[in-house]
Amino acid sequence: MTDTPSDTEAKAPGLMARVADSDILHSFLASKVTVVAALVALAFFIGAAFAPWIAPHNPFDLASVDLMDSLLPPAWQPDGDMRFLLGTDDQGRDIFSTILYGARISIGVGIVSVLFAAALGITLGLIAGYAGGRIDAFIMRLAEVQLTFPAILIALLVDGAARGIFGNLNRENSAFWILVFSIGLSFWVQYARTVRGSTMVERNKEYVQAARLIGIRPGLIMLRHVLPNVMSPVLVIATINLALAVITEATLSYLGVGVPPTQPSLGTLVRIGNDFLFSGEWWIAIFPGIALAVLVLAVNLIGDWLRDALNPRLR
Repeated sequence: MTDTPSDTEAKAPGLMARVADSDILHSFLASKVTVVAALVALAFFIGAAFAPWIAPHNPFDLASVDLMDSLLPPAWQPDGDMRFLLGTDDQGRDIFSTILYGARISIGVGIVSVLFAAALGITLGLIAGYAGGRIDAFIMRLAEVQLTFPAILIALLVDGAARGIFGNLNRENSAFWILVFSIGLSFWVQYARTVRGSTMVERNKEYVQAARLIGIRPGLIMLRHVLPNVMSPVLVIATINLALAVITEATLSYLGVGVPPTQPSLGTLVRIGNDFLFSGEWWIAIFPGIALAVLVLAVNLIGDWLRDALNPRLR
């Protein structure tokens, strides 16, 4: 007797079963450092996403901010106030609440800029690796020119150009997208070079040759057949670049060319606190700085694990 389709479907393992039996899951659970890093990163993401509901105060609501509460130390200090766990800044804003809202902006800029850089780099890498010839040479020369400029310098140039075009009046509304464009434009080369190399290997394989013979157009071949087979290194680069994007955004905000003070990110909070660091109000800069460092470290640890887990030579 042969199995009916319903019996075959019943015997096929489900998605959760396949995930539970995968090597990546076992590798993840076996690394205690990675598990802790993932939990820390998840806590930051949840705190940033639900900041309006988690934060005890809204630091950007002028009606709820009182200057009489300015420069209060953390709650465990002698002059601390239990309403403000990590103290307040010079405007009376709760430091813990500003960290949650600041992480929201920093993580948002990081994620969107990484998606933009990945989309641009993957597209150019697929075209360069599949087409070859002059198109490949042109894209790679463009990438080499891009590599001669540091990411911070590119971001500063883009920000300066945006100020010249749009002016300072519209900068508050467009600062987020200017940061996304400038940071994403700095990171696309890594994706393009990696995808190009993998595409050059995949385009000579039999399944691509067969797709060409049956008349599938090059664009569909790249999207349906080549792209899924080059995504593993892209995921690793995206994870590591997320941490770099957060650091780059914090650096730009610290230099005063990031988001405006009315919508501060973690970098802006550190810059504001730096003015009071030597006057005794250390908590204004230290706590946002610690939050930034812990977030970047957690994402980097996840990226390092993902790089090892997706490398077949290390299995």
